[in-house]
Amino acid sequence: MENILLKVAILMASFFVASALRSPFSPTATMLSSILRNLGFRELSQAAHSLTESPWSGDPYTIFAPTDASISVCGSCSVSRILQEHTIPGVFSVNYLRTLPFGTLLETMAPGRCVTVTSDLLNNTKLFIGGAEIDRPNLFNNGFVVVHGLSGFVSHLPAFSCIQGPAHAVPAFSIMRLMLSDASTRLRTSGYSVLALALKVKYADLASLHNATVFGVNDEAIFAGGQAYVRDVRFHIVPNRFLLDHDLEELPADTVLPTLEGNQTLTVTTAGGGGFLEPMRINNVRITSPNVVHNLKIVVHGLSKPFPHLNDPDPPAAESSSCEIQGSMDGYESCALPPMLEIKSTAEIDDRHGF
Repeated sequence: MENILLKVAILMASFFVASALRSPFSPTATMLSSILRNLGFRELSQAAHSLTESPWSGDPYTIFAPTDASISVCGSCSVSRILQEHTIPGVFSVNYLRTLPFGTLLETMAPGRCVTVTSDLLNNTKLFIGGAEIDRPNLFNNGFVVVHGLSGFVSHLPAFSCIQGPAHAVPAFSIMRLMLSDASTRLRTSGYSVLALALKVKYADLASLHNATVFGVNDEAIFAGGQAYVRDVRFHIVPNRFLLDHDLEELPADTVLPTLEGNQTLTVTTAGGGGFLEPMRINNVRITSPNVVHNLKIVVHGLSKPFPHLNDPDPPAAESSSCEIQGSMDGYESCALPPMLEIKSTAEIDDRHGF
């Protein structure tokens, strides 16, 4: 039953990937300024560079935009800082914000500053960010940048805004959860829908990490015979290490990298240095697509095939190159996938983790 659910999920994901647009662009300062100005946020439009030139640029984000009148009341406020303190990484619809517990803290693009999400307790129809009401939701959404309009007084966030106090029974919202959601969304539109599904299933293992480096195999390679990757995803995740391509280039031969799979490790079998990770190999496998997806916490590199287990006294049986026909769907043959991820239902996973 689990294999059937997985195959259905993969087929559905592959269909949507094939029909979806590529990842939306990240706007330049000029473009973001134009978006905000056209929406009536002239003050914020003049500070657009504070977002596009920040370390967060290149990742999706949501802006809770106060009006020009609200900003003008705060005579001592820096508009650039107000914009950063009202922008959070990730794409947040109003419907999703309503699902967050009362008092949830969302980390903003201003380091060490968090906004609080609250609502009217009577009927949950009004939503507030830092005490200002979202009165004009979804003013703009291109899949990469979301803008919600705020009304009410705004000021700079205090230095202790991310610290859980007696009025906040809900712990600070994990930035890792946002980054997992972001990575999963972008992987689905980059040909890695199986890996995107795996990140959801392995959420409990990943959410507590500080960051992670993930080595992935794309959908085409998995369907062409790389099904072993699906059951061995944990072996392809390096916990609490954020290794971009240039970081991998600097690793000497015989460097050992930990994985989520307990005492099983990866080894740099051939060092890089030749540019574009050549001739680098990890467990004798080449990295074909460095930095497929990366954000503040997660970086994904594409592999030519799954990592083998080096020096494994009892290696798993080799995968057959032919497909064992389990049945058919609309006349198409399907290949058996090995036992792997515990799949309950994709809908249940989405609801539980908010992806």
